[in-house]
Amino acid sequence: MGRYAAAWGDCKPTATMLAVVVVFAVLNTLTKMAFNQGMHTTVLITLRQLTAFLFLAPIAYFRERKTRPKLTLEIFVYLFFSAVLGASLTQWLFFVGLRYTTATFACAFINMTPMFTFLVALPFRMEKLDLKTGAGIAKVIGTAVGFTGAIILALYQGPSLTKSPPTMAVGAHHSSSRWAIGSVALLAGAACWSFWFILQSRLGKKYPALYSGNALMFLLSFLQMAAMALATERDLSVWILTTKLQIFTVLFVGIMGSGIGFLAMSWCIEQRGPVFTTAFTPLIQFIAAAINIVALHEQLHVGSAVGSALVIVGLYFVLWAKTKEAPDAAPSNHVPVEEKSKQASHQPEDV
Repeated sequence: MGRYAAAWGDCKPTATMLAVVVVFAVLNTLTKMAFNQGMHTTVLITLRQLTAFLFLAPIAYFRERKTRPKLTLEIFVYLFFSAVLGASLTQWLFFVGLRYTTATFACAFINMTPMFTFLVALPFRMEKLDLKTGAGIAKVIGTAVGFTGAIILALYQGPSLTKSPPTMAVGAHHSSSRWAIGSVALLAGAACWSFWFILQSRLGKKYPALYSGNALMFLLSFLQMAAMALATERDLSVWILTTKLQIFTVLFVGIMGSGIGFLAMSWCIEQRGPVFTTAFTPLIQFIAAAINIVALHEQLHVGSAVGSALVIVGLYFVLWAKTKEAPDAAPSNHVPVEEKSKQASHQPEDV
């Protein structure tokens, strides 16, 4: 019995991330459909963060009221920038890119997050690179191949591999006129999300209150996005949700996407580190592509297919390297090398 429990414990982070990517794939499709109905980007993000906070706050209060660390100024600064990078700026950039391109294309750029995470983690000594080993070479090759795929995604569309109704073709042509803006926004969003993964791994050690930390992050993000929305959206009618789809989208992205999704990712970061957690992002694109071609009649172009394939190949070079390094790593492989010997063997609370 103990052997099965241990095996499930080892598989739990993987199973958690598989569930997260399914939620995010559905989230992307719902969001694109809400945008097609005229919902504003900043309004959706603001309501999403408010919903996530209202969902997590009571859980955090009752579960961590006796163990919650003191909220110091240093922790507040970490939480503020965690909200900026992970909950506000990343989502705003991604949704701008989603509005200007397609849901499948936007998901392809999410796959750049592990490459950015690896590059950002290097100077913080949260990742190691030894070019004398196969794992080190694989990381370099994977990162180079991934960025090559991103360049192809941004600069080349090519002919369509799927058919779509004439009305959808007109919309796709209009979207292609802003394709470059959408690509830049998505690339910047992937970079911001990578910085959030690194920041979150630090925050998890300084403020080991998973539920409270995420609830406060979404509260701060709600205030940030509300200020931005009130400054840019002077028409109060944009705050009125006019369709059932818009209401369902806000609840789904708030509870499942932001609330449970970010909670699960934060837990996985504590368990396996930031690179492992971001390694599951390609599955979002596969699931989203299948949904979007059927539900939204999106066109799949040669450039998107080739670029996405290269990004995914590069990503799994990095994942293979992480697998090879795992036997030599401590359970929390995101801890800097020089700090591992100083830390006590603290086990994060299970989700």
